Amino acid sequence: MALSLRLIPPPLQLRDAPDPRWDHVFRLSDDTGLLEHARNAIARREHGYCVDDVSRGLLVAAREPRPWPELIRHAERYLGFLTHAQGPDGAFRNRMGYDRRWSDEPSLGDWWGRAMWGLGTAAARGPSAWIRREAMEAFRQGLRCRSTWPRAMAFAGLGAAEVLRAEPYDPATAELLGDAATVIGLPGSDPDWVWPEPELTYANPSLAEVVIAAGDLLGDEGLLVDGLRMLTWLCGVQENDGHLSTVPVGGWRPGTPAAARHRFDQQPIEAAATADACATAAAVTGDEHWDATLFQAIAWFLGDNDTGTVMYDAETGGCYDGLTADGPNLNQGAESTLALVSTLQHARTLVSRSATRPSGGLA
Repeated sequence: MALSLRLIPPPLQLRDAPDPRWDHVFRLSDDTGLLEHARNAIARREHGYCVDDVSRGLLVAAREPRPWPELIRHAERYLGFLTHAQGPDGAFRNRMGYDRRWSDEPSLGDWWGRAMWGLGTAAARGPSAWIRREAMEAFRQGLRCRSTWPRAMAFAGLGAAEVLRAEPYDPATAELLGDAATVIGLPGSDPDWVWPEPELTYANPSLAEVVIAAGDLLGDEGLLVDGLRMLTWLCGVQENDGHLSTVPVGGWRPGTPAAARHRFDQQPIEAAATADACATAAAVTGDEHWDATLFQAIAWFLGDNDTGTVMYDAETGGCYDGLTADGPNLNQGAESTLALVSTLQHARTLVSRSATRPSGGLA
């Protein structure tokens, strides 16, 4: 289902997207890892580090096609942090204080899944051979685990998908990807609520994306169709007046008319997850209509959103932490800034792809 794009004045074009910038990510990083929170653009050291964000940092660094020395050094630190966080059974701690002390024990929450996603991406696409080797070793250690949480499994499954794209004949990794799709479940038959869960909460696009990846990489046409149906429906319910309006912190439940849904606070990570899922759908299907939904996710950061607010600081390179009814939360934390960088990586790829089309694609 192709979705329309609303153009706001001045009309947004794909060429309006800036290049990905790493200066604020590096500002939040040190010789240990990646600090989680910021007050405006200043790192809040008192909140320390978390595996969730360090994993995101490694993932996005591994996606850079032409890494430079400074980026490689940071990727090495992020990988070192994750291997230190991993327990002998493959599970991960999540939180470390600025005093370099862990405040929790290894477990299998979302941070395990995000660590597996980051490690799988680094194992497949890391910026150096030794990073790829070490990431693969840690990924295989975590491969023995399974979480009871669908989103943790979805994130881990996306890491497995990265490994399978590089190593197609890897049964243990394929099993993890298949298990992730199974945990998520099948879409429903009600066209008003296709989602396999009773409500939309957070990271919803990642669930659809891992089902799409499982269908593609495991050769299961039925799964592929299910994942595309989930994502098509999700993009439809997240469209408001022609632009992306992500599921907010409070979530959405069935039976609430679109006009009555609460729309704030929206998180940059949700727009980035939408961009990831649409980019995967486009790559798997070759269907150009996914470029339109991908552009909606890019345009959300550029100001084509429910308040018409540009969601990044052009001076610092950081991304604002949330979109409220009164405008942005001006703090520029790691999760939000990495969401911006990740989405602008997709924009850069989309610019290159569109330039090769006879019609010029999305200008």
